Amino acid sequence: MAFTKDEITAHALVIVDVQNAFITGAEAVPDCVQLQGAVKRLLENARAAKVPVVFLQNDGPAGAVDAPNTDGWQLFFPPEARETVIRKSRDNGFDGTGLENMLRAQGVRSMAICGMLSEMCLAATARAALEKGFAVILSHDGHATYDVPVGPGNSEAVPARLAARAAEWSLGDDIILLAAAGDIRFQTARRR
Repeated sequence: MAFTKDEITAHALVIVDVQNAFITGAEAVPDCVQLQGAVKRLLENARAAKVPVVFLQNDGPAGAVDAPNTDGWQLFFPPEARETVIRKSRDNGFDGTGLENMLRAQGVRSMAICGMLSEMCLAATARAALEKGFAVILSHDGHATYDVPVGPGNSEAVPARLAARAAEWSLGDDIILLAAAGDIRFQTARRR
């Protein structure tokens, strides 16, 4: 699929579940240091371009590492005053939240997305964005997940990097996939 220059430039940054429980300490995803660097780069570039930045924050169930108001639930990167935090309890960040209305009100037509987990909340949110007509840009280094353990029928374990690659591939040809977070350009949306 061919994309226009406007679609390849992100009008917003959506950061999915970059919370302490998943990106620091013993429970962190295997590529947590690389992910921290990529998200930091995206956040700096989005802030410099003054585009909307949205943090999706997962509300895990009681007793989970990301249960509300626990240290693991806290966002790793602190939002600035003009940035939006949207709490969610489902994989898809659009499901039951005001994410779509907030993006549309600001004229956003394309977004960069980053975070975790690659095959769960990030993929579900990216798919929903595509279904709603947004262009979605993802950098290969801008998302991560856990190793997939051995499964039924003697299936082998899958290393986290391969699981993340399979997740981005599963998003199909409609997503704009770039190699590195630094390759994503940000620009404020022109109102139509």
